[in-house]
Amino acid sequence: MTKQLAGHLLVDCLLAQGVTHAFGVPGESYLAVLDGLHARRGQIQFITCRQEGGAAFMAEAHGKLTGRPGVCMVTRGPGATNASIGVHTAFQDSTPMLLLVGDVASDCRDREAFQEVDYCSFFGPSTKGFAKRVERIDDADRIPEYVARAFATAMNGRPGPVVLVLPEDMLTQMTDARPLLRVEAVQAWSDPGSLRMLREMLLKSERPFVIAGGSGWTPQSAQALQRFAENWKLPVGNAFRFQDTFDNHHPLYAGDVGIGLNPKLAARVKASDLIIAIGPRLGEMTTGNYTLLEAPKPKQKLVHIHSSAEELNRVYQADLAIQATMNAAARSLELLTAPVSVPWEAWTASANEDFLANLQPQELPGDIDMPAIIGLLQKHLPTDAVLTNGAGNFASWVHRFFKHHGLVKGHKTQLAPTVGAMGYGVPAGIAAAITTGRVAFTIAGDGDFLMNGQELATAVQHGAKSIIVLLNNCMYGTIRMHQEREYPQRSSGSHLNNPDFAALARAYGYAGVRITRTAEFEAELLAALARKEGTLIEVTLDPEVITTRGTLSSITQKALARSL
Repeated sequence: MTKQLAGHLLVDCLLAQGVTHAFGVPGESYLAVLDGLHARRGQIQFITCRQEGGAAFMAEAHGKLTGRPGVCMVTRGPGATNASIGVHTAFQDSTPMLLLVGDVASDCRDREAFQEVDYCSFFGPSTKGFAKRVERIDDADRIPEYVARAFATAMNGRPGPVVLVLPEDMLTQMTDARPLLRVEAVQAWSDPGSLRMLREMLLKSERPFVIAGGSGWTPQSAQALQRFAENWKLPVGNAFRFQDTFDNHHPLYAGDVGIGLNPKLAARVKASDLIIAIGPRLGEMTTGNYTLLEAPKPKQKLVHIHSSAEELNRVYQADLAIQATMNAAARSLELLTAPVSVPWEAWTASANEDFLANLQPQELPGDIDMPAIIGLLQKHLPTDAVLTNGAGNFASWVHRFFKHHGLVKGHKTQLAPTVGAMGYGVPAGIAAAITTGRVAFTIAGDGDFLMNGQELATAVQHGAKSIIVLLNNCMYGTIRMHQEREYPQRSSGSHLNNPDFAALARAYGYAGVRITRTAEFEAELLAALARKEGTLIEVTLDPEVITTRGTLSSITQKALARSL
């Protein structure tokens, strides 16, 4: 059997797992892998990024879109530590991901060699926030075993990131090993007894409420969820930044249970007598800092369905905990026989009425009407467009006012970090354009954009087109809002002196424009959709417009009044 470089075998193993793209920054510690990518360049595309954090975000976004691990390749030390933000995002967002780290040669290990890091300590499960598993491959013949296990670990149970460390000298060994077969995620099915108990709990309920979200959803499972909700006439809310799990246009939709929550929806969740959480891990943002559902034992009856046994009853003690993957869970739920009528039909109808009423905006100052701009996005973006954002108050405009059709129509349409990582939206949009070929739209803030704006160069190099609306208010808006609430009129560190964003975008090869009035936006959006290259539309936003519901000065005045 013909022998080959271990670095080439690694690429063959990725191909066997169905990998089509790898995102990364090249490094001398994994030259043999780069050579393998060159040899197979017609089968797998290496996306050369400008910073490892951007590369890791792209890989994480790819994992969200495909349901299989997005692959990121980085060099040792600084490369791996830069990529850690994407690993942390994949962990908290439960996204399958594989980080490949080129490492120091074996004969240099444990001497604090150039850029040496103990990756098991840095990324290991003991950190409770980075990788599900970290392994070093010291034997080239075992590469297929390690890669297959990495894919299985990343996809099974609660999905998440896996790190494989690749010593430089191991990658140059010759081996006759061959890839193992493609690994598929294991489906865990609900036990019949738990389903019967769930049905009994529903029949005794008067105010049930479904919270759907988390990872592992497909169009088929989203459609099954919709049929379950329709059969039982249940109101459905989507968990924080999983707003494409249930169709926002559906009459059973109640809104997103996340940051900037509709006050009426918050009250509804608290007033419910039965919460059925399907998929989300019920983190801090979805539970309103653990107040909508009190930890560890909620006042509401709680049914928690999750793919990981370790996640169930970890934070919340559920009245009924069911370990099941989303495809299996939703298909089981749609088969539950519903009664002819249910006593909560008015409750469900009013939940949707509250959602629709929340789409009516408050009057805010300035020449930019953000709800109107989101309305134009709703009008002109294709229904399968992918919307991405990083972290900041700017994201609340799309969270509140944009309505996703989402997975039930066949496509994932939202990429947003539940971990709250700034700088995610720009690389995620580029990854969406590369991965899907669909329209990729990003909303960013000025501070958020400057954390990974360099990846526009990556987009141009690889022919990826994204449309970016950048809201510029010359500050870290979320932080300034919190400062005014806690320490009014004492802003510190939150002001920004910014570049000419439109000119910067043009320097990278994007079209760049600036608007100062709402009336200018529609023409620029239509032009952006029509042109071949990507576009950045800078929107000059009044600093007073700090949230979708109020002004900065109103927050200041409330804080000052409290201190009197």
